[in-house]
Amino acid sequence: MWTLIFERLWYFRFGHRALVRQVIDEWNARADRSSWRAKQIRRMLISRVQERLDHSLLLIKTVVALCPLLGLLGTVTGMIEVFDVMAIAGSGNPRAMASGVSKATIPTMAGMVAALSGLLVSLQLERFARNEGERVAEQLVPGGPPPSPAAEENDAS
Repeated sequence: MWTLIFERLWYFRFGHRALVRQVIDEWNARADRSSWRAKQIRRMLISRVQERLDHSLLLIKTVVALCPLLGLLGTVTGMIEVFDVMAIAGSGNPRAMASGVSKATIPTMAGMVAALSGLLVSLQLERFARNEGERVAEQLVPGGPPPSPAAEENDAS
């Protein structure tokens, strides 16, 4: 899970800028930005960026959802050990059962800690991906060509 999370963080920090720059340059190089075809190309460019932003996020969420279940699996194995001690000893030997109870609680806590920390980070990654996708969509302005710096200076005076 953390490998996938760190891969996403690395992409957001280092790889995403190059893709955005490439997509914006590709859009700005187009002469036609208002036809139906241009709008479809714009949608394709936005989709390309969004697909790269969302890469592995669903897998991260799935692994986060599995963490508590794996913790419960550890709980079951620990409780089997407790029942095994009870069956062998014939009664509840507290010292012998303590080991099984310990093995039952530690995986549960580890699964919950992993799930909660992964959930918080995955929500941040999803929010960043959504906001960044919207930002890129706003930069790909449909319609005419972008205003030149000389036109902006004339408008200001």
